[in-house]
Amino acid sequence: MSRFLCSLDAIREQTGKIEDFLRILSGLVKPFWSAIGRFLVVVTYLEDAIRMAMEWNDQILYLQDFRHIPLGLTYLFLVGNITAMCICSTLIIAGKYPEGAVAGLVVAVFSQTFAYGLISSLSFILRNLFLICGLFMVLYDVWVRQSRAFGGLLLVNSRDRRMYFQVAGRVLLVSLFIGFVFGGPWSIWRATVAFFGFIACVMVAVGFKSKLSAIMLIVILSVFNLLLNNFWTLHQHHPERDFAKYDFFQVLSIVGGALLLVNSGPEVDENKDDDRESV
Repeated sequence: MSRFLCSLDAIREQTGKIEDFLRILSGLVKPFWSAIGRFLVVVTYLEDAIRMAMEWNDQILYLQDFRHIPLGLTYLFLVGNITAMCICSTLIIAGKYPEGAVAGLVVAVFSQTFAYGLISSLSFILRNLFLICGLFMVLYDVWVRQSRAFGGLLLVNSRDRRMYFQVAGRVLLVSLFIGFVFGGPWSIWRATVAFFGFIACVMVAVGFKSKLSAIMLIVILSVFNLLLNNFWTLHQHHPERDFAKYDFFQVLSIVGGALLLVNSGPEVDENKDDDRESV
């Protein structure tokens, strides 16, 4: 028993050193983390807008001949979606009008679901719901930073609001990861990443070494993404290219959400430390 306790103390000491190093490192790059996280969350929407513009004729043909949407509405839909995704994504990256920008991207997602007749596709709907969770991570980051709230939370003090947003951010991050795990074909590598990533997500969700576990999740998913979702190495007409490409950008959204969580976490941790000192 004593050996076991000694081992736990040694683990705590090592993780404490790692956290101290990460705190120093995060202090150097902290001014950029929020912008990078927001970019990664919305990069899938930018890619979607570019793809729609590049495949303009195919989009027109499909919506007219297969979905039987009038030509005028087809043009209005495509132009509106491309414009909304580009402008709203740019606003989110710049940190301007995040509430309106997120609302615009959510509307674009649901309009595509109905226009392409994917309302009955459960997998497509779940994937998009999990991506919307990434957009909520952007709002979470903004609300934590600005100590904003709405509804009944207006009556709650600033420290409690940050705690609620922190819990919400952790839940959203876990939701994003679950969407990644169940959103693609299983393989030994996906199962391995799912196992270690799930452990990290649970640590984030319960608040145990949340900053360290979120960074672990970022590293694991980034390596996995580059090695296994490398769609750029596949031929343009390869049957698996579109799936790999979609998975690649979905994982980027998870990484972006984790970055936002790490970026917002220290403020809450510092408050906890202040509470301990005051006691």
